Amino acid sequence: MPERLARKLWFGYGPGSTLAEADEIVRGVEHADRAGLDFFAVSDHPYYGSRLEAYATLGLLLGRTRAITGVVTVTNLPTRPVPLLARTLSTLSALAQGRVVLGIGAGGYWDDIARFGVPRLEPAAAVRALEEAIGLVRSLSGGGAPVTFDGEFTRVEALDPAPVPAPPVWTGSVGPRSLAVTGRRADGWIPGNAADWHSPRYQASRRIVEEAAVAAGRDPADIATIFNLPARITDRPVDAPRDETGRWTGGSVQQWIDELTEAVLEHGASGFVFFAAGDPSRAKGLERWTQEIVPAVREAVAKEVG
Repeated sequence: MPERLARKLWFGYGPGSTLAEADEIVRGVEHADRAGLDFFAVSDHPYYGSRLEAYATLGLLLGRTRAITGVVTVTNLPTRPVPLLARTLSTLSALAQGRVVLGIGAGGYWDDIARFGVPRLEPAAAVRALEEAIGLVRSLSGGGAPVTFDGEFTRVEALDPAPVPAPPVWTGSVGPRSLAVTGRRADGWIPGNAADWHSPRYQASRRIVEEAAVAAGRDPADIATIFNLPARITDRPVDAPRDETGRWTGGSVQQWIDELTEAVLEHGASGFVFFAAGDPSRAKGLERWTQEIVPAVREAVAKEVG
């Protein structure tokens, strides 16, 4: 565990994604930026007319902030041509001084994706497309000679790489094949279904990631685990901060501090995204997250690791 603790801790905020929440989303991310959070995360479901388009949202929010990083969790790869995705990322990185992470997945809602006009891929093919896309995005970044690539899913000819570094890559992998891609290729992983550090699903999945990393000659500790937390912050301690499945559902500020500190020190957590679920208002939850919980967890972890 100590090697993981030497790496960055990421504390983030999920501001929502609906058109009806647009003003609140902007205010919330501006607040998160002023409060010193590391990143904000927006979802990507372009087949729903009630949702904000993810990369347009990301660009606007990066333009309204100064220090916080933006990530789409996760980019709906089947709906986005990979070369254009690479150009989008390099543009955002150049305009926002590197404040962007590529969150990417193989595609999880294929009935909806097909309604968007995209040919359906079988699971194994979708995972191959994911791995191919990660490699091509990196090839089209960082400058160098023109890239010609004749892949299974994408072909490009003599494209100049953008003269900015490739962003870090976080995956939303769930199945064994995509988890292995995470181990071989990614810088971070967001466990699916809001699985947390006590979840048998997380523990089994993380083992697959680490085994694939070792097989590829990588240090598994270099792959951050970022947990989604759609949970509430309560005024008083709760008797059952976990649901019947064992998933963290929240509690008082001190319960959050204790739980997240344990997650980092004992279970290898590298970061958390707070979604303010169950709070009377998202603004109230965000204020507690930024002012009371995140600083205390940072301090507790720093005290333990010296």
